[in-house]
Amino acid sequence: MSKIVSIFLLYFLVMTVLGCSNGEKSAENSSTPSQNKTETPSQKTKNILIFGNSLTAGYGLEPAESYPSQLQNRLDSLHLPYKIINAGLSGETTAGGNSRLEWVLKNPVDIFILELGGNDGLRGIPATETRKNLQAMIDKVKAKYPAAKIILAGMQVPPSMGKKYADEFKVIYPELAQKNEIALIPFLLENVGGEVKLNQKDGIHPNAEGAKIVAENVWQVLKGLLEEKAS
Repeated sequence: MSKIVSIFLLYFLVMTVLGCSNGEKSAENSSTPSQNKTETPSQKTKNILIFGNSLTAGYGLEPAESYPSQLQNRLDSLHLPYKIINAGLSGETTAGGNSRLEWVLKNPVDIFILELGGNDGLRGIPATETRKNLQAMIDKVKAKYPAAKIILAGMQVPPSMGKKYADEFKVIYPELAQKNEIALIPFLLENVGGEVKLNQKDGIHPNAEGAKIVAENVWQVLKGLLEEKAS
C-alpha cells in the first residue's frame, strides 16, 4: 500500500513541476503582445508625385541621374518617410498632361509637383491655353486629394520665341501659384538653362551635372513642405 502511495506522490510532484513550467511559458507568451504594443510604430510612407515632361523623365540621362532620383536619394539619406513617384513623360504638353492626370492620381498623393508647360512654350501654344490647362490640373489634384500640398515648377521660354510671348508665358506660373495659394519654384532650370556646359547637345535637356542643380532648385522649395508634413 505504501508503495502505491509513494508512486502516487511521485506522479503528483512531476505533474506539479510540469504545470508550473507551462504556467511560466504561458506568462511569457502572454507578455509578448503587451510588449509589442509599447513599440513605436514605423512611420507611414508618404507619396511625392512629380508630374511632368522629359525634364522629369530624365531624358538622355541614366535613371539614377534624373532629378527625381536624386531627390529620392536625399530623402533616404535623411531617413524621411517619403517616396518619389516619377510621372514624367517625354514630349508632354499641358493638354496631354491634363488628359492623363486622372489615371496617375489613382495613387495616393501627399505632395504633388507640377512640372509642365515647357513643351507648350517651345511649340508656341497660346499662353492662355497653357494657363487654362495648368489650372485644370491643379483643380483636379485639389478635388481628389484636398490635403495634398502642391508645388508648381515655373518655366520660361527662350527669347527666340519673341519678347511678347516670353513675357506672357513667364507670368503664368507666379500668378497661378498666388491665385491657388500653392508653392512655387520660380524657374525649374535656374542656373542651368542656357548654360552650355550643363546641358546636353540639344541645348534643352540638362546633363548629369545640370540635373544636380535642378534637383537642388526643387529641394529648396520641397524641404519646407516636408517639415510642415512632419510637424
